[in-house]
Amino acid sequence: MKSMDLDGSSSLVASEGSGSVPAGHVQARRHTAYYRFTQQSLPACKPVLTPTWVISIFLLMGIIFVPVGFLVLHTSHSVAEIVYRYDTECVPVSYKNNMVAYIKDSSVPKLCSFSIKVNKTMKAPIYIYYQLDNYYQNHRRYVKSRSDKQLLHGLAYNDTSSCKPLQSHNGLPIVPCGLIAWSLFNDTYRFVLGKSELKVDRKNIAWASDREHKFGKHVYPFNFQNGSLIGGGNLDRNIPLSDHEDLIVWMRTAALPSFRKLYGRIEEDLHADDVLDIKIMNNYNTYSFGGTKKLVISTSSWLGGRNDFLGCAYIFLGSSSLLVSIFFTLLHMKSRPFREINFSSRNKGSSTD
Repeated sequence: MKSMDLDGSSSLVASEGSGSVPAGHVQARRHTAYYRFTQQSLPACKPVLTPTWVISIFLLMGIIFVPVGFLVLHTSHSVAEIVYRYDTECVPVSYKNNMVAYIKDSSVPKLCSFSIKVNKTMKAPIYIYYQLDNYYQNHRRYVKSRSDKQLLHGLAYNDTSSCKPLQSHNGLPIVPCGLIAWSLFNDTYRFVLGKSELKVDRKNIAWASDREHKFGKHVYPFNFQNGSLIGGGNLDRNIPLSDHEDLIVWMRTAALPSFRKLYGRIEEDLHADDVLDIKIMNNYNTYSFGGTKKLVISTSSWLGGRNDFLGCAYIFLGSSSLLVSIFFTLLHMKSRPFREINFSSRNKGSSTD
């Protein structure tokens, strides 16, 4: 028995029960599937967003986001925070017009003292941060000037070409090398409450993954600066890099020019009206590039530190959704009578015909 193909030619059709598939049918199926795909006629889900659905979705978003925004904002305001800028306050009067000369003159004492009143009870743990502004740690040359393999293996890894321009000093290799490590923040803080000094815990301030997997436990600083070359910090050569948590925190570079980095924790409560006497060693040079330094004393919440942006964003988005739902509702109610009038007039016209 013969059958016609799509192109008009005949082909032999297998008898029923033979189990073989006719060649013409296979070609026809393929052609039909290709045609439906190219013409976008395949089965698809095409939800119809009616005005009722759109209004309901925007209304639901507003009902959810606005209360969440106020909750997040309230949580942020519950965080007690003290921010104090000290880079200009710690400069002697005689150096006010030339702060760069002050920070570079090693004969001038860098100790600075001031008092801060606690306005709100701060429950332990209390976090101590230093904040730097106008400091671009995300600069391409700065970010690339490091050797992760050297941080993990030490002098056993010889290729430090990525550390340019600080690969060696005085003809000897540097561990850790690179601009990031060489510019380590080295201001120090002491806190006195009444007659006793508060202990600042500087352990476990870095990420555990960094301590355990990125900085070698048997790698020690070698030929590193003593803090006098460019104002960067010094490292104890008897302590492995994995225990230099201030270095680990510093080398996790910030994405923005204004950033905070954790300095330590105070494990004692501070009460309202307490007066903290703070002593700072103002060593770090931010005056050469117009940067600023701030001391931040803050508590924490289930959302972290104080940040009003997230709460304001939720409130703004929820309020906008409510306004859009109201606008669409009014628009839908206004256009509905016209549709009914047109529909009724069409029915009358059809009945007269």
